[in-house]
Amino acid sequence: MALLLASTTLVVFSVPLYRLFCAATGAGGTVRQSAASESQGSERTITIRFSTDVAPGLAWRFEPRQKEVTVRLGEQALAYFRAQNLSDHQIVGHATYNVTPTKVGIYFNKIQCFCFTEEALDAGQMVDMPVVFFVDPTIARDPNTSEVTTITLAYTFFASANPSDALNLSRFKTSYANAGNPDAASGKQIFARRCSGCHEIGRDKIGPRLGDVLGRSAGTVPGYTYSTALQRSGIIWSDKTLDQWLTNPQEFLPGTKMPIRLASPAERRDVIEFLRTSSDGAPTQQESSAHSSAIGG
Repeated sequence: MALLLASTTLVVFSVPLYRLFCAATGAGGTVRQSAASESQGSERTITIRFSTDVAPGLAWRFEPRQKEVTVRLGEQALAYFRAQNLSDHQIVGHATYNVTPTKVGIYFNKIQCFCFTEEALDAGQMVDMPVVFFVDPTIARDPNTSEVTTITLAYTFFASANPSDALNLSRFKTSYANAGNPDAASGKQIFARRCSGCHEIGRDKIGPRLGDVLGRSAGTVPGYTYSTALQRSGIIWSDKTLDQWLTNPQEFLPGTKMPIRLASPAERRDVIEFLRTSSDGAPTQQESSAHSSAIGG
């Protein structure tokens, strides 16, 4: 009992720790953060509505690009939110978020969200920001939540108390000119922000390792379990096929598990250039075949 009281006191009086507690447990309607959905999909659907607000004193316009979406339980979904700085100087904001009814917080999981970091908008800048999420199918088996058919995801942007830690929201802009040379350094930064939750260059994570991916047949990294769609695709990863894949993997190859899209042609170009320069240190498929032929394998 003493330990419980001490823990409760610590959580209540430490705001950062309380936020971590809520993110881990879903308390107070705070949604959980996840690397990706590992749940089996369900035929049952649920409607997600979106609500936005801006705190007094923050000269931003902030609104959802869609009023609601209907998704299957366990299915990874994508929604966009638009933010615009209405002032003549850069402003750093921080988004808080929750879901209602609050009892579903433990089942609502966000994989990618602008709300994880401090965010900067330059004077007059407007961007569309993605949120990738899923609703855990076990919500349907919980007697306390099984009747829920609609969830509201709500965000409020406040002026940041830690502006020095901000990332610039320009990384989400989809109106980049598709000009200029490919930039591997830029691609490395984009990869770290958008891809590293599931992928690394030299080892498998939720997704397969991506070192030496150019020129490789899709679905062939030893030891990694791919979707049937990717295993049977016959795709050879090239600049063209990687660009099509990153634009919309579900449209390019229905049945794949990949949820993330890169809407900007410049971002895709730079990520592909980064992958071109990255090696996991393992022999490529072509090198392995050549070696097997050389030794009579």
